[in-house]
Amino acid sequence: MKQPLVRLAVIAALMALGAIGACAQDDTAALYKSKCQICHGPDGKGSAVGAKLGVKDFHSPEVAKMSDQELFEITKKGRDKMPGYDKKLTDDQIKALVKYIRSLK
Repeated sequence: MKQPLVRLAVIAALMALGAIGACAQDDTAALYKSKCQICHGPDGKGSAVGAKLGVKDFHSPEVAKMSDQELFEITKKGRDKMPGYDKKLTDDQIKALVKYIRSLK
């Protein structure tokens, strides 16, 4: 009797962790949409506004070779016409955004 209950508890815990991960991904996608998409576009290739500002395509070799730490620092402190987000986003949010932009196709 104990073994099925333990299995059920483990399965429930794994499902809960999966849901938390999905929520975090949804939150990051919403954050990208609200803070980044206007310039970087929905796919990271840039928008019309971004093209006028000279934003980098996240898929370009130049950006692809940057480390996550470099992207974190650029997002936090800003660079060229891009504002810094150190006062608007937490370090964890910026790290999640870096991971998110790496996943864009």
